[in-house]
Amino acid sequence: MIRLRPGPPATVADLHRAQQLAGLLRGELERVRAAAVAWRNGLGGLLVALVGFSLIRGRTDVTTLAAGWGALVGVLLLAALAAGVAGALALLRAAHGRLRVTPVAALPPAPLGDHLEALAAVRSLRTGVGLVLLCTALLVAAVGVTWYAPARQSSPAVSSPAVGRPSGAEVGVAGPGVGAIRQGLA
Repeated sequence: MIRLRPGPPATVADLHRAQQLAGLLRGELERVRAAAVAWRNGLGGLLVALVGFSLIRGRTDVTTLAAGWGALVGVLLLAALAAGVAGALALLRAAHGRLRVTPVAALPPAPLGDHLEALAAVRSLRTGVGLVLLCTALLVAAVGVTWYAPARQSSPAVSSPAVGRPSGAEVGVAGPGVGAIRQGLA
């Protein structure tokens, strides 16, 4: 059988440590929320700068890309949108709390409840930061594909002339006097 006995009396150092811990727990949620607001604002600025950068035009019409590349750009943009929305919601959750009311009977004691909420806010903050950075990477990849993907080939019915000296039609010379001009130049 296990017997519980009182431990040694608390020292002054133990009491100071308990006061410090209680003080840290009291301000923990406010510190996490302030950090979440700062991250939200900073990452929002990053995305605004990225969108401004993406306005520097590569190809503006993905139908000019080779087969399959336009679809890849679409998939990258859709994935970026999904990651960006999920990241923004996670950052808002971290900065402002859950969007629900907890019944009074389910509320834990104040220090414990604030600590549990701070832990959930930190998880949401980490998730939001990761998702927004993923969104940024996907947007950069989509812009890169529009810039560097091969262009769609012209229709196969059009044949290219033989390599060598250009004909008169290729250099814009045409008409009945073409032969005379060429003889005069020779």
